[in-house]
Amino acid sequence: HVRFLWSKGFMTAPSTTLYQDVKVMSLVGAAHWASHFFQLVLPALFLFLRDDFQVSFAALGLLTTLLYGASGLAQTPSGFLVDRFGARTVLLSGLTLASLATLAVGLVQDYWLLVPLAVLAGLGNSVFHPADLAILTSKVSPHRLGRGYATHALCGNLGWAAAPILMIGLAELWDWRVAIMTAGLIGLTIVAAFLIWGTDLEDQSVYAHQPGAAERIPIGRLADNIRLLLSTTIISCFLYFAFLAAALIGIQSFGIPAMVEMFGITLVEAGRCITGFLLGTAAGIFIGGFAADRTDRHDRIAIVGMTTAAIFLMFVAVNDLSASMVLVLLVFAGAASGITTPSRDMLVRAATPRGAAGRVFGFVYSGLDLGSCLVPLVLGWALDLGRPEMIFYSAAGFFCITIFTVIQVRRQVISA
Repeated sequence: HVRFLWSKGFMTAPSTTLYQDVKVMSLVGAAHWASHFFQLVLPALFLFLRDDFQVSFAALGLLTTLLYGASGLAQTPSGFLVDRFGARTVLLSGLTLASLATLAVGLVQDYWLLVPLAVLAGLGNSVFHPADLAILTSKVSPHRLGRGYATHALCGNLGWAAAPILMIGLAELWDWRVAIMTAGLIGLTIVAAFLIWGTDLEDQSVYAHQPGAAERIPIGRLADNIRLLLSTTIISCFLYFAFLAAALIGIQSFGIPAMVEMFGITLVEAGRCITGFLLGTAAGIFIGGFAADRTDRHDRIAIVGMTTAAIFLMFVAVNDLSASMVLVLLVFAGAASGITTPSRDMLVRAATPRGAAGRVFGFVYSGLDLGSCLVPLVLGWALDLGRPEMIFYSAAGFFCITIFTVIQVRRQVISA
């Protein structure tokens, strides 16, 4: 049972004031906003990049694959660094690296120079989930933690939603290079905010000796770490995140050119539809945060939400629609998937031993990067072949697959 695992797992911070919790949520949320914003800076400008560098969508998909591949491979090591050196230090290092790599993209003149910058941005991106969630878990009051996770996810999705609007708007007002360099400067501004107001954001190690928590798993015990990360429960959570990311990345990376080709709508209208999907997701996360604090059947929330999202996306894939109808369907699909987000974090938290938050969150969330890494090349190729509807068919299919991983997680939680 989730509550039983919760009582055995690592403890969260002692009850803190609302002001303290809001401060932590705001700073961590700002960092997560930047992480997601950077992920869509290039995809939002793919049409500009294709014309400027004279490359295919598959070549542009390679940049996305490299970013998420580097992030996925480095995310578990980043989790170990969080448990060893503290979440705040690791978080600021990654945010600075991602900001500088993004800024540099606006300066290069050759496509192949984008390749190492995509890798560097991915390495910077790898720190956010293990560091963010370790800080939230240790610093936010237990009775507000579901809403803390919701705020974290909400800010991330707002970062996704802001990217198409801001990048396309700046690119059309000036050019795509100004847009990308502006994105890098925004990230550095958030680094400055942490240096000024976030000096007290310790991670969970501050509460390492709370009574009643599970046995602490030291970083140095390799066998224990392997046993922990390769347990059936943690692997099931990892696969859930991988298939979820595979569903989302196609819409986020290629949704704009796919809708332009499928429905004959303008670039601005397509960007508005993607923003609607992401804002719908954000609204769903807000609702899901309150739901997660009021139930222990988080699996039911996930199953219903993913099923509903798949239905809406299938409708987009098989029909000839107006821009306004596409917008409505994507808003509802985003809301349905967003409602599940806080509940997934609560399930992972329930299975995480004390002192291992960085490692577990880092490993599990690397599933997001794995799913995001493997899909863009294939979908870019499908788009080059004139099959834009595959963007939405694949998203609906991957949402359906996540349902089976949720069922498996639930079975493991009950058996534990």
